[in-house]
Amino acid sequence: MIHVHQLDGCAPAPLAHYLKALGILRLLAEQADRDARGWWAGDHFRLATRLGREELEAFFLHRYQPTPLVSPWNKGSGFLGDQNSALLSIQNSTSQRFARFRTGIHASWLQLEELSKADKELRAIKAEAKGRSMSAAEKNRIKTSENYKNRLREADKKFKQCKAALIPSFRLNWRGTHREWMDAAMVLEDNGTPKYPALLGTGGNDGRLDFTNNYMQRIGEIFDLDSEDGRSQPAAPAWLCGALWDRPVPGNLSGPPIGQYLPGTAGGANNANGPDSKSLVNPVDFVLMLEGAIVFTSSVSRRLGSSESSRAASPFAVNACGSAYASAAAEDESARGEQWMPLWFQPSTYGELRHLLAEGRAQVGTRPAREPLDLARAVRRLGTARGIKRFQRFGYIERNGQSNLAVPLGSFHVADQPSERLACIDDLDLWLGRLRREARDQKAPARLVAGEKRLTDAVFAVAEHAEHPACWQGVLVQLADIEQVMARGTGHAAQPVPPLRPEWVKASDDGTPEFRLALAFALQTGSIRRHWLPLDPKRPGRFATAGSGAGAKLDLRPEVVIRGRRGADDAIALVERRLVEAAQHHGRHLPLEAAPRAAASGADLAALLAGRVDLDRTLRLARALMALNGKARAAGNDRATTTPAPATPADWPDDAWLAIRLAMLPWPLDTFKGFKLDIGADPAILRHLAAGDATRAFVLASRRLAAAGVRSVVRTCVANRNSARLWAAALAFPITRKTARLFLERLDPSKE
Repeated sequence: MIHVHQLDGCAPAPLAHYLKALGILRLLAEQADRDARGWWAGDHFRLATRLGREELEAFFLHRYQPTPLVSPWNKGSGFLGDQNSALLSIQNSTSQRFARFRTGIHASWLQLEELSKADKELRAIKAEAKGRSMSAAEKNRIKTSENYKNRLREADKKFKQCKAALIPSFRLNWRGTHREWMDAAMVLEDNGTPKYPALLGTGGNDGRLDFTNNYMQRIGEIFDLDSEDGRSQPAAPAWLCGALWDRPVPGNLSGPPIGQYLPGTAGGANNANGPDSKSLVNPVDFVLMLEGAIVFTSSVSRRLGSSESSRAASPFAVNACGSAYASAAAEDESARGEQWMPLWFQPSTYGELRHLLAEGRAQVGTRPAREPLDLARAVRRLGTARGIKRFQRFGYIERNGQSNLAVPLGSFHVADQPSERLACIDDLDLWLGRLRREARDQKAPARLVAGEKRLTDAVFAVAEHAEHPACWQGVLVQLADIEQVMARGTGHAAQPVPPLRPEWVKASDDGTPEFRLALAFALQTGSIRRHWLPLDPKRPGRFATAGSGAGAKLDLRPEVVIRGRRGADDAIALVERRLVEAAQHHGRHLPLEAAPRAAASGADLAALLAGRVDLDRTLRLARALMALNGKARAAGNDRATTTPAPATPADWPDDAWLAIRLAMLPWPLDTFKGFKLDIGADPAILRHLAAGDATRAFVLASRRLAAAGVRSVVRTCVANRNSARLWAAALAFPITRKTARLFLERLDPSKE
C-alpha cells in the first residue's frame, strides 16, 4: 500500500525547509524505501511511500542512520584544537546506528597526524605571547622579537603546507558516505586548489561556524549517544513532528546558530522584541537540512574559450546580480552568487532527482549561464522537458550587517512550452555586457546605474513572461531611456542599442494605436535615428565622438533634435528639422515617407488628434524601435496598415487637419482620374501650428490646396493651442498614397 504524505514542514522557502524536503527523500530512498517518490504541490512537499505516518516517524526516531558529515580540513570541525565533545561521543559510541559515522571519523584521523602536529606547534608558539600573568609590555616584547617572528612564520608555513596537502589526500583515499559530503562541500581543480560552492559556505563552514560541528551537536541532542541502541531523546518526537508536519514544538528550541539557511530565526539584532536575540532552531530541521544539502554534488566548470579560472559549479548556480528582486542593491553583486532550486510537480524517485541536478548546467546558446538573466532565459527555453514547473531563487548575500544569508528572491515560473521569442534577447547579449561595465564604473552617475537596473528587471520579466507584449514593450522603453542617458554624454562607450531583429515587432505588438504609430514613426525611410542620437555617418551603429580613448566625448550634431522629454515636442522638432534639410537641398516636399506596410492609418491618426493616444509613450517606443535592422524596415509590421474608408465620421481625423496634411505631403499625389496634387511644403504652416495658431495654419493650407485645384468643402477651423500642437506633431507620422487619396476625396468629393 502506498501512503501519500503532505509534509507541511517543508516549503520552497526558506532554504532550510527546501533542503529538508530533499534530505527526507534521500534518507528514505537510501535506508527504508528505495521506491519512495517526492514532488512539490504548491508550497508543500508531498511524499509517496509504503511507510504510513507512524512508520515514517518511527524510521527517523529508531532506524535512521545519520550521514557522517565530517570536515577535518576546518579548524572549527572539532578535529583540530579543542576537541568537540559531540565528535568524541559519536566516536566512542557503540550503537550500530552510528557505525558509518565512526568510519568517517576514523578515516579523518588517519590523514590528520601531520596536520595535527603542525597545528599544535603553531598554537604553542602563539600561546607564548598570551599568558594571563604577563603584562602588555612583556607580550609586546615577545611578539616583536625576531626569534618569535621567525618561529611563528615557519610554523604557520608548515601548517599551511600540511593543510594544502590534506584535502587532496582526502580526495584520493576517502571512500564511503563521508566522501559524499566532501563532494558537496568542495571541488578540486587540476592543481589541487579547492573551490567552494556557496550552498555550503567555504568547505562546510560559514565564518567561524562549522556546519559539521553544529550537526554533530544536534545529533547529540536528538539521540542518546551513550546508549547501545542510540535511542532518541525524550524531546525528539516533538521536534520530529514539528519538522515533518509543522506541528507546534513545546518547550524551548536550541540556541546555537543555524547559519545562512534560516534567516528568520538566525537571531541577532532586531530579530525579536528586544535589541538582540539568540537563534531558535529545531535540531531535527538542522540535521535534515544538511542531509538534503548532500544532494547538490558540485563540480568544477571552466568556460571554454576563456582565460578565467575555474569555479565551483553547483546545480543551477550563477553569479550574483543586483537586479530583478525587490531588495536588490549594487553591493549584492560582490556576494557569493545566486542559486535556483527546482520545484518539480511530478512524483520522482531520489535517483531521478539526482539525475535532474546532475544536468543542472544551463547554457545560453554555446556559453554557460553566468548570471540570473542567463539562467532565466535558459530554463525558459527548456520548457517542462524535465518536469520542472518553477524555480525558487536564493541569493547568498550579506544582510543584517555582514552576515551571509540565503535570502529568498522570489519564484521563477517555467512555461509549458519553450518560447521562440526569447531569441530576440540574443540581440542584446554583447551590448548588455558593455552597458554593465559602464554602469559598474565607480564614476558612473546614479541615473546610468538606475537605468541599467531597470533594464535588467525588464529583460528578466520578459524571460518569465515572453508571451506578454507589455513585457517586451517594457524592455523597449528602458532601452530608449538608456539611450537618452547616453545622448547626454554618460555611458556612451557602450555604444547605441545594437540592431534588433524583425521578431521584436511581433513580440511587442499589443494591438494599440500607440504601438502602431511608434512603428510608423521609427521605420520611415531615411534615417530617423540620426535625429535622436549623434551617430557616426561612416559607422551608423556607433556614436560620433570628438577625441579618442577614455576621454572621448559625443560630437553633438545639429541634426540631433529629438531630446526625449515630451512626445509632442520631439515630433514637431523632427518635422521642423526635415523641412530645414529639404530647403538645404532645394526640395519642395516634407521628406518623411512611410516604410512598406508601416504607415499610420487614418483611424490611428484620428485617435491621436482626439487626444486618445499617449504620445509620450508612443515616442519612447519609437526611439527604441529605430534600432530595428534593415529587414524589419523592409517588412514593416507584416500586416496591412491602411484601412478602408471609415464607416463613421468619428474614425476620420479632423477635416481641417486633413487639409493641412495634404499640403505637407512627401511626394506629388496622383488620383485615379488623372488629377495630380503637387504642393510644396510650406514651413510657415508648421510654425503656426507649433505656436498654437491652427486657424492661420489652416488658412495657408487651404489657399495652397485651392491654387492646386482642390475645391475643399471645409471652410472653417476651430482648435485650441494644445490641439494645434497635436496637429503639428501628427505630421511626423507618415501615411501612404492610398490614405492621402482617401483624405483628398473626403475634402473634395469631385476627386473620387
